[in-house]
Amino acid sequence: MGSVIPLKKSANTAYLDLKNLVNDRLIEVEKLIEVKLDSKVNLINKMSDYHLKSGGKRLRALLTLGSAKLAGYDQKGTRDVNLSTCVELIHSATLLHDDVIDESDLRRGIKTSNALWGNQSSILVGDYLLSRCFEIMVDDGDLEILKLLSSTSSKIAQGEVKQLEHKGEADLLEETYIDIINLKTAALFSAATKTGACLAKSNEKEKSALESYGKNIGLAFQIADDALDYYSKEIIFGKKIGKDFYEGKVTLPLIIIFQRADNTERNFLIDTFKKLQRTKEDFEKTLKLIKKYKAVEDSLQRAEYFVNVSHDALGIFEDCNEKKILQNLTGFSLNRSF
Repeated sequence: MGSVIPLKKSANTAYLDLKNLVNDRLIEVEKLIEVKLDSKVNLINKMSDYHLKSGGKRLRALLTLGSAKLAGYDQKGTRDVNLSTCVELIHSATLLHDDVIDESDLRRGIKTSNALWGNQSSILVGDYLLSRCFEIMVDDGDLEILKLLSSTSSKIAQGEVKQLEHKGEADLLEETYIDIINLKTAALFSAATKTGACLAKSNEKEKSALESYGKNIGLAFQIADDALDYYSKEIIFGKKIGKDFYEGKVTLPLIIIFQRADNTERNFLIDTFKKLQRTKEDFEKTLKLIKKYKAVEDSLQRAEYFVNVSHDALGIFEDCNEKKILQNLTGFSLNRSF
């Protein structure tokens, strides 16, 4: 199995290496986003500009560009830029919708769009981003990619609905949790990397390899992100500690402690997540259980498995700088500091 990058410094360097590898293309993606989101409606301009400049990593766009480069896409064209823009717009639209669903007022350390302009505007601007994305896909004209990205949008929506359906279930099965994050997070990662292969007209084996790479890095990324809810520092990650807990989301650390808890502890968790609102005292008691059963450490160990699968998926490609950078990036999901 592939080895996980052990140091945060190394993981962050891997991200910067990928960014530097495709920086000229990423600049074009940023320009195209600006052009495509321009509107005669002033509020749309304000909100889309605010949201898209709020510190996102553009990781999914970078993965599309990097995968296309690894697979041998001829960069004389602009399709990699166009479709990386699509992937990024899908992601941005889902974030706008997510913040409304979760009633979030903070993302990446700053106020969310819905906190500033309200839920109705956020939903509609999210829809606007999706509509512009589909215009780009139609103009591109590749039916395989159109089918891939449109079905991915459907998967993300299904994942969000499934998460809502199981909200507050303290006894959520780990299998159900993995299914949810596979739909709501990993699906777009895998679509991004497979799109790169499709752009390069790769064979089915290479397409499947890049799809697996993206899917597994996405699973690792989401598991690590969910674990951050119980140990991150808001000043670094821009994420409120306990955000998922207070929203009633049952993620892997909670699933692990429920699996290992005694009857009294399980009843506490069941009663806590039945509440309409959870208290600070509830969170502190849950944190003690998280520490008692080493749920964060074990969550990250599970994520490490997906990191290794992602790393090894690229083994079919010949050794090159692009392959090395993408494989090194797999550790970013576990060890990032931003």
